[in-house]
Amino acid sequence: MQDTSTSRECWLNRWDAVRRSNRRAASAMVWMIVAVVMLTALGAGVARAQENPLGEVHTQPPPPPPKSPEDLKPVVEGSGNVVANATTRRDARIRVDVNLVLVPATVTDPMNRLVTGLEKENFEIYDNNIGQIIKSFSTEDAPVTIGIVFDLSGSMSSKFQRARKALSEFLRTSNPLDEFFVVGFNDRPAVIVDYTSDVDDVEARMVMLKPENRTALIDAVYLAMNKLRDGKYERKALLIISDGGDNRSRYTEGELRRAVRESDVQIYSIGIFDQYAPTQEEQLGPILLSDICEMTGGRMFRVGDIADLSDIATRISAELRNEYVIGYRPSEVKKDGNWRKLKIRLVPPPGLPPLTVHNRQGYYAPSE
Repeated sequence: MQDTSTSRECWLNRWDAVRRSNRRAASAMVWMIVAVVMLTALGAGVARAQENPLGEVHTQPPPPPPKSPEDLKPVVEGSGNVVANATTRRDARIRVDVNLVLVPATVTDPMNRLVTGLEKENFEIYDNNIGQIIKSFSTEDAPVTIGIVFDLSGSMSSKFQRARKALSEFLRTSNPLDEFFVVGFNDRPAVIVDYTSDVDDVEARMVMLKPENRTALIDAVYLAMNKLRDGKYERKALLIISDGGDNRSRYTEGELRRAVRESDVQIYSIGIFDQYAPTQEEQLGPILLSDICEMTGGRMFRVGDIADLSDIATRISAELRNEYVIGYRPSEVKKDGNWRKLKIRLVPPPGLPPLTVHNRQGYYAPSE
């Protein structure tokens, strides 16, 4: 019995030793596997760190959708339009060349007659006294949105029929595609004829009017300039037909001058002034009209003989149809919103008399 128990005890001791040895071996195997996994992960991390030392995460973007034949067409820049070939497709980008400045100009001789037929080489343009390279030059008769500001104050009673006829001549000699509206004014301004290209409609409405009361000229110009914003054409002009200064408006001359300076509207006026103006407002009227016209590259025509009204209206219409449009990209681009002075210098062909160019005095640079 003693030998048997001794033998069993020895066997159990050997079994415990084997189990402890197996556990140590299994534990060592587990730690070895863990170490291999950690070393593998660490190696991969080091490789990624070498490829991307800033630790940025990069994902592969999906491939772009295939382009349609329309997308593969080249973009062609237009010669005389700020918006070059803007597409109407909803998903396409509109490409706008915001740096192209377009300056309409007219040229007259010493007899105040319109001069046509000049070429690009006959013009030099300066932006803030810095010479510019002319990128586009055209003389096409493009349609215009035209606002008419017509004086219906009491002092126009004796001149009303002639002035109305002059307006008809102006409209009938304009581009048939032009659109226009009429703002009439005495004590206050009002839109008499809304946007139309029908001259007969304008004439029919003007027949029903009767001059009376005082003169709110500045308010009428303000109203017309605001309405021009709704016009469908890029080129916009204003024609003022009046016989005197303002004596009723709520806006001031200073406010009007600032508004005109900030606009892209070209202003012409026909001044039917009395030789001896009885009031200060009437004396200052010609100065105001002349100033705001010259700011925009237009002109004021003073009527000496009431019979000349129709001829003057026809001349203004001809000028709008025969403007030189000069385009350039400013060599000094500053989006600071400041006023930039414009000047055009003529280099006329030999043999011509001294010529005068009429153009906008400047523009406001875009702001951020």
